[in-house]
Amino acid sequence: MMEPQLQCPLCHGTEFDRESSRQDSRWGFTSHKMTLMICRRCRYVLHFSGGRSIFDFD
Repeated sequence: MMEPQLQCPLCHGTEFDRESSRQDSRWGFTSHKMTLMICRRCRYVLHFSGGRSIFDFD
């Protein structure tokens, strides 16, 4: 069985650059880790959660 391939919802491109990101909550008590998949064709950014932690301070 083949795995589904990630596809851009705007241009239907299938080539992406992968980036890691972190965003603090409004009050700074938690930090949200994200994986960003950036379409090489139109530069649309897909956000995927990498989890969060109350102990993850920079």
